[in-house]
Amino acid sequence: MLAATVRVAGDLDVAEECAQEAYVDAMTAWARSGVPERPGAWLTTTARRRAVDRLRREVTLRRKLPLLVEPAEADASGSPSGSGADGCADGEEAVPDDRLRLLFTCCHPALDPAARVALTLRLVCGVATPDVARAFLVPEATMAARITRAKKKITQARIPYRTPSAAELPERLGSVLAAVHLLFSTGHTAPTGEQLVREDLCRRALDLARTLVQLLPAERETRGLLGLLLLTHARRAARLDGQGRLVLLEHQDRQRWDHVMIVEGLRWTVEALQAPRPGRFALQAAIAGAHAVAPTFAATDWARVVHLYDLLLAVEPSPVVELNRAAALAFAEGPAPALEVVERLAGDTRLRAYPYVHAVRADLLRRLGRGVEASAAYRAALDLTANGAERDFLQRRIGDLGLVATAPSPEG
Repeated sequence: MLAATVRVAGDLDVAEECAQEAYVDAMTAWARSGVPERPGAWLTTTARRRAVDRLRREVTLRRKLPLLVEPAEADASGSPSGSGADGCADGEEAVPDDRLRLLFTCCHPALDPAARVALTLRLVCGVATPDVARAFLVPEATMAARITRAKKKITQARIPYRTPSAAELPERLGSVLAAVHLLFSTGHTAPTGEQLVREDLCRRALDLARTLVQLLPAERETRGLLGLLLLTHARRAARLDGQGRLVLLEHQDRQRWDHVMIVEGLRWTVEALQAPRPGRFALQAAIAGAHAVAPTFAATDWARVVHLYDLLLAVEPSPVVELNRAAALAFAEGPAPALEVVERLAGDTRLRAYPYVHAVRADLLRRLGRGVEASAAYRAALDLTANGAERDFLQRRIGDLGLVATAPSPEG
């Protein structure tokens, strides 16, 4: 709805306001005459009409006050300048999907890379600001300010809502892929709420990834991203047990994995890895593929997984990648060497609000028989976790450690 409206409005803030006004109109109209057969189309049409009305009022105002305002950038029909008869921007054919068009627009190179992705997640993907903040490991207030600054820069720098040409797409692709990946991650493990998975966000990300592959068939990283999402999403049915409780990878019933999706994901991954220098998503897909092809958790080629993480660190050096590598190292070489890495990462200020660094540390301490320290680490993770399923899992871990600590010895 926002993507369709901004094509008419030419301004993100105006499009957001028109969308909100359409919701208000719906509350009145639908209460009187009932919900229409196609509510989404009704809302989109209403929002676009409001945007056209605004543009016409602005054109009239500018025509009457020529000395006080700048020349109009829209014609009398309310279509932004440079648009064709259908209101579409020049070069629109380069991006045929409304959502992708707005996504590429928000990822304008004039914006800070982190701001591009955050703005895209908030405006295009509808991810709440607190969840965007958690994805970037920053406080909510910091993220809200970052998104506001990005929107202001779009206005102040007069960045137009214009579909980038085919030649401009590659320079924006990295941010677009990052946004789609973060959208999927937000759905794969919801940062907040009681549900572990938000299927709507996962499906949206998968749909966008497929469209990107069709749009840019020569870009290997688009295939890598699609392969990664498919291989990860294939495990969704086994991530919860019959009581809705979180099941770790090592305990999942692999028969419940979607093997058709795995085969497709592996195909895209192999194609992505054929690039001279595979990118971050191709390498992450390769890691997911190593888990997908292992008949059991114990049979996983952990040495290969660690090696792939080494390659990934060279492409994307980050403490989160290091943490994931440490988790794999624990199964390749044992928990002790992995704990040394995690202890160092626990002091990294970038991971201060990241619950998984404490959860991984707790698991390693548990495996080393250091129950008291493990319990404290689990509690630290619990304090930072807002997802209900994950909180339940951590509480069960703490309870299990308590049972072990108070159980009688074998000697009675």
